[in-house]
Amino acid sequence: MYRRQLLVTALLVIIFDLATKAWAVARLENQSDIKLIGEFLKFSFVRNPGAAFSFGTNVTWVFTLIAIAVSAAILVISRTVTNEPWAIALGGLLGGAVGNLIDRIFRSPEVFQGHVVDFISIPNYPMFNISDSAVVLSAIAMVVLSFRGVEYQTPNAIPTNTDAGQQ
Repeated sequence: MYRRQLLVTALLVIIFDLATKAWAVARLENQSDIKLIGEFLKFSFVRNPGAAFSFGTNVTWVFTLIAIAVSAAILVISRTVTNEPWAIALGGLLGGAVGNLIDRIFRSPEVFQGHVVDFISIPNYPMFNISDSAVVLSAIAMVVLSFRGVEYQTPNAIPTNTDAGQQ
């Protein structure tokens, strides 16, 4: 029911991510940082072969497989989502996973082992990009939805005897 919302959200995240990464490569690679809010928020440039905190830099292919699996799982689930907040959260997660997956598949040093472009820098936190932000914000949203008891799928309505008698 909300599959279109999920897919549109994912597409918007992917487009924004690819556009900002293209800008970062063109404007930031081998250049000085751009300070937006002093040292608190700046644009820098790094090609990250691993996951968050540069974890697993020698097993990039594993993160590629994980991103493919997560994306496939969300696409399967997308057919049953009947709740708009869940559609948006899952769409953000899908868009973030695919955005970084595109880097891992197509960027250097080689196909399926590409390094992810990161360019947003805040103190005491590893550099990140729009896809990373979408994944984290989507995960937070899903935790909040879960704690609030919001299900991603409306349970099938089963008519009771009293419902049948009133029809």
